[in-house]
This record gives sequence, C-alpha cells and structure tokens, in this order.
Amino acid sequence: MNWITNLVRPKIRSLLRREGPENLWIKCPESGQLVFHKEVEDNLMVIPGSEHHLRMGTKERLAHMFDGGVYDIVPLPEVPLDPLKFKDEKRYTDRLKDAKAKTSLQDSVTVATGTLDHLPITIAAQDFAFMGGSLGMAAGEGIILAFETALARATPLVLFVASGGARMQEGILSLMQLPRTTVALRRLRNAGLPYFVVLTNPTTGGVTASYAMLGDVHIAEPGALIGFAGARVIEQTIREKLPEGFQRAEYLRDHGMVDMVLHRKEIRPTISRLCRLLMKREAA
Repeated sequence: MNWITNLVRPKIRSLLRREGPENLWIKCPESGQLVFHKEVEDNLMVIPGSEHHLRMGTKERLAHMFDGGVYDIVPLPEVPLDPLKFKDEKRYTDRLKDAKAKTSLQDSVTVATGTLDHLPITIAAQDFAFMGGSLGMAAGEGIILAFETALARATPLVLFVASGGARMQEGILSLMQLPRTTVALRRLRNAGLPYFVVLTNPTTGGVTASYAMLGDVHIAEPGALIGFAGARVIEQTIREKLPEGFQRAEYLRDHGMVDMVLHRKEIRPTISRLCRLLMKREAA
C-alpha cells in the first residue's frame, strides 16, 4: 500500500461520485423495474404497472383515510416498559428506544379520530416498522383504546393490521392481550357499532387468532400474507405440499376467510359506503 492507493484514489472517487438521495428509486419486488420513489408515494406506495403493494407507514395511511388528512391522535395509556427485564442480544428497553427513534411512534399501534366523507370515525393502525408490529402490553392497550374510543364516540372502528404476532420480550403478558382485546371488541359489538378490519402484509401469529379475524367485514390488500403459523411449519407438521398461493389474500378470499381483496385506492371509498350502510346514514 502507498500514498497513491491511500490518498489519491479516494480523492478521485470523491470528486467523481455523484451525490443524490439514497431513496430516489424503488425496485419492484415482483418485476424488478425501477420506479421513482415520488411516483410510488403519489400512488399510495403501490408500484405502477405491477400494482405490487408496498408497506405503508402509519402517518401516510391515516392521512389518506381521514378527510383532508386531518385527524387527532388519541394518546396511548402508559404501561411498564420492560416488565420482565428481558435481554437477548440487546436489552428490550434499547430495542424500544431504537424502534421509537426509527418510526417516531410510541408503539406499534396508533389510534386516531376524525371524519371519513364527513362521517365521524375511529381508525387504528398497526405499523410493521415498529418491531414487526408485534403485540405487547402497549399495543394491546392501543387496540383496547381504539374499541373504547369508538364506543364512547359511537363511531365505526377501522383497524389496519400488520403484525408478526405476540412480542416475545413480554412473554405471557403479551399473550394476555389476546383475550383482553377480544373482550373489548365484544363491548363494541354489543353496542351495534361496525368494526372493519383491513389485513395488510403481513398479518400473522396470535394477532390473526384474535382481533384481526373478528371483524364485521374483512378487507385484505392484494398479495398480503395472512396466517397463523408459517407455511414451512405447516408443511413439516402435516407432511404435505401446500397449494400455490396458500396464506395469500386472494387464496383466503376464495376460501371464505376474507370478504374482499381491494386495491389500496379502493379501500377508502369502500369503507365509507359500508359505514353509511351499517350506520344507516345518507350517502356523502
């Protein structure tokens, strides 16, 4: 190694390197085509052409659903941050700090209120970017808060689900959120208020075994992975090859587990029509 290698070459590379935003282009996971990031953003994070649905952040989803992108966030109740003092490769508290800094969210669930085509509505969104959308105590309280808020305001509830299941760092306390959220859902149903579930990619684990599959109407985004256990685990258990497209939104619709599979652009007007139909309100 000499001064040409150590000094001159890096200088030349720095002069020739073109500076630009790292996320200028997005590569479609299906077709491999490169698309401008701004074009994908304007299309609700759907790749034009292939119509592949990318994951959509909580803020973008709420802004799209509420009239004029205006809504009020309902603060989540405080819960113990690390009840089990859990530590694997990192401390659980450090993982939470990293997730909060990365997403600017308090936890995987966000609850908001506002109007949809002038009809008061409550919307909750689960964000996969926050520790895989896992269900812990804070997220469980968020789901329960969504049901209680809709009940108190006498509005329909829309829940966008994206989760890998229960949060292992909270053990049994995480699993206890499954019956707790189910009880809260029962109170909303007894009041005769509609509950719509939008299943996004992915929706798996214990979440699928509770509030994610207990809605009055189930809508799924195209190609979304929906299931309890992974396909490989199921194949090893039953020792059979699973059908093509197993656990995808279209397969579940064809087999009666999902009511409809809708393009992201169609979800808002569809929920608006269903809300007015079930709430017996006039068309917007």
